[in-house]
Amino acid sequence: MSTRPRASKSQKGGTAPVKKAKGLSDAEKAAMKDRIQELKADTTDGETTLLAAIAKMSQPDKSMATRVHAIVKAAAPELASRTWYGMPAYAKDDKVVCFYKAGEKFKARYATFGFSDKANLDDGDMWPTDFALKQLSPSVEARITALVKKAVT
Repeated sequence: MSTRPRASKSQKGGTAPVKKAKGLSDAEKAAMKDRIQELKADTTDGETTLLAAIAKMSQPDKSMATRVHAIVKAAAPELASRTWYGMPAYAKDDKVVCFYKAGEKFKARYATFGFSDKANLDDGDMWPTDFALKQLSPSVEARITALVKKAVT
């Protein structure tokens, strides 16, 4: 007689229960719908669309997005305003370079300011592309300004 403990069904080769994938969250679905609308829309007035997206935000995202918009426009006036997945974004040659993502939309504890692969931020083999924003201090504003200027060079 063997003294080995009996194997459970999953150890014997049976199948363990498979967890069903949850799929996209409601916020992600909404962002995808926003993106589809952006692709269908007339993009001749991106500034108005961007400002409308900011107006829909609640605080503190709204005030941060408003300030980020002013910073980006001052640092790189050549960037075109638009939205990207329903969030404020800034493009060069119709390619998004940087964007603001409201924390509330994705139930995050902070907003983010990020850069796409079109941004000229390369720094060796690894560099940050998204930055968490809790508030906009003068030093944070200066850093955003410097990053945006570098991104468009």
